[in-house]
Amino acid sequence: MTKPHVLTLFPLALALLCGNVLAEKADKEKPMNVEADTLRYDDLKQTSVFTGNVVLTKGTIVIRGARVEVRQDPEGYQYGTVTAEAGKLAFYRQKREGVDEFIEGEGETIEYDGKADRVKFIKRAEMRRFRGAALADEIVGSLITYDNTNDQFNVDGGPPGTVGGPLGGTRVRAVLAPRGAPAASGPAAPAPQAPVQLRPSLTFDGGKK
Repeated sequence: MTKPHVLTLFPLALALLCGNVLAEKADKEKPMNVEADTLRYDDLKQTSVFTGNVVLTKGTIVIRGARVEVRQDPEGYQYGTVTAEAGKLAFYRQKREGVDEFIEGEGETIEYDGKADRVKFIKRAEMRRFRGAALADEIVGSLITYDNTNDQFNVDGGPPGTVGGPLGGTRVRAVLAPRGAPAASGPAAPAPQAPVQLRPSLTFDGGKK
């Protein structure tokens, strides 16, 4: 089997991040709110499993999927695994620090690592950068790792026979807008919706309700 094509996009990381502009730093300190159809909570293991039309918010972070499993380690860092409904994609969106830009992505599975400040989009992965409401950059692959700490994107095109994204094939695909130029016309970011009225959720701090 041919080795999967792996591309570490150092120039792309610089272009997209424009220096050391990272995701919204305050998000780490914000409480996590979740709305779902069902919840299974294990206080001993500090894990929570939400299922059914899950909407998770944490500061500027918005996550949507059919199932979300959240775990918290002894240091208080949170980790999440988001699974999409069959035939659909899970969704992740976060504002970038100090600019009117958002990073959003989709995949059959999304893994969020709060300690490493890293997000993985797995299978049929897509990632986009919006300047305001205009689409600026788009990346498609089989696996996309968005690493805030190191200012890097790692993109794996996948082994032969897999579908890298909506464009198909096994190679990495990227469309990049020049820095300083107006964003290309194309699909706009979804208009902001009214805040979701979330029910009070667990604090994930190990304490009893």
